[in-house]
Amino acid sequence: MKKFKLITVLVMLSMFVSLTTASASEIKKSEKNTVTSSSENTLSTEDIKILNLRVEEIRDMDKSDLSVLEKRELRNELKAIKKDLRQSNGAIYIGTGTLLLIIILIILLV
Repeated sequence: MKKFKLITVLVMLSMFVSLTTASASEIKKSEKNTVTSSSENTLSTEDIKILNLRVEEIRDMDKSDLSVLEKRELRNELKAIKKDLRQSNGAIYIGTGTLLLIIILIILLV
């Protein structure tokens, strides 16, 4: 019985590993297709306006007739635009979990 459970777990893990590597390669391909507007950390106001217009275009699109891959490409494009805009802002974003961890560490160490 223990061998059966072990073999079942190993088979399940091997299936998930192959699925994740396949999806990771697709993400890398789509990231290569996205074009960054500037290699610097700051974007000009014109670049920011262009990126905002593109975001509005994507939001206004009718996505019901798009395939799954096209939707994924749009989602990745939006993530890349969001990343570019955050980098140009110069602000540091801290997640909620990280903030809680920092507060707990400060309380414990003081």
